[in-house]
Amino acid sequence: MGVLDHNRDEVSGPSERFVLEFSGWQNRKTRVLFLAKRDGIDKVVKTLQYAGKLAHWSLEERNPILAARYKNLEVAAGLSRKAHRAGRSLTGFSTLRSTTYPDLTIQLLTIFGFSGEMVYWLFDHFTWLSKVGVLNAGLAAKTIYISSFGESVGYIFFITIDVILIKRGMQAEAVYKKQLTKLEASEDPTLMTEESATLVQVQSLKAKISGIKMQRVMSTMSIIARTSDLIIALSVIDPNPFVSHTITLGLSGLASAWAGWHQQWPESN
Repeated sequence: MGVLDHNRDEVSGPSERFVLEFSGWQNRKTRVLFLAKRDGIDKVVKTLQYAGKLAHWSLEERNPILAARYKNLEVAAGLSRKAHRAGRSLTGFSTLRSTTYPDLTIQLLTIFGFSGEMVYWLFDHFTWLSKVGVLNAGLAAKTIYISSFGESVGYIFFITIDVILIKRGMQAEAVYKKQLTKLEASEDPTLMTEESATLVQVQSLKAKISGIKMQRVMSTMSIIARTSDLIIALSVIDPNPFVSHTITLGLSGLASAWAGWHQQWPESN
C-alpha cells in the first residue's frame, strides 16, 4: 500500500479524499511546471554542483575515493549548466526589447545590467567549449575572466534596481496604509456591504499592499541570489582567501540556487 492509499484510509469522507487527491495532483503539477523552466532546471543542477563541491572538500582527506566522485559530480553539473545556457545572450537581448520600464532610471540600469550579463553568457559559451576540448584548453582562463567580469557588472546594476524597487515599494506601502487607516476609520466595518464603495476601496488597497509585500520578497531573493553569484565571480576576478575558500563558494552557490529556486517556483509567481 502506497502513502497516498494509506492516507485515503484515514480520511473520513469523500470531500476530504478529494482535497487530498487534488493537493497531491497540484504538488506534482507545480514540480512539473518548475522543471519545465530553463531556470528551474538550472537551479536544481546548481544545487547538485555546489553540494558536490562542499562534499568533496569535507571528504577529501577522510575518503579520497568518495571525494573524487563528488568532484566529478561538481564538474559534470557545472559543464551541463554551461551547455544548458546556450543562447542566453540572445534571450537577454530579446528581453531588453520587449520589457516595459516604469521610468528612465530603471530602464538605463536594466540596459547596463543586461549588457553585462550578455557578455557573461557569450563568453561562457567559449569557456564551456574550451573545457570540453572543442577549443584550446588554454583559452578557458581568458574567457572565464571576461565572462566573470561581465557577470559582476551586470549583478551590480541588477542589485541596484532591486534596492530601488524595495525602497519605492516601502514608500508606496506607507501611503496605502495611511489611506487604508482613514477609510476604515471613516466607516463602521460592520456596516460595509459587498456593494459598498468604501469596502471596494479597502479591498483594493489591501491587494496593493499584498502585492508590494510579495514584490519585496522576490526582490530580496534576487539580491541574495545575485550577491552570492557576485562573490563567486569575484573569486575569478580578484581571488583572495575569503571569496576563494571552498566553504564560501559552496554556501554562496547553494544560497544563489535556493533563492533562485524560490523565485522560479510557480506558487511564488
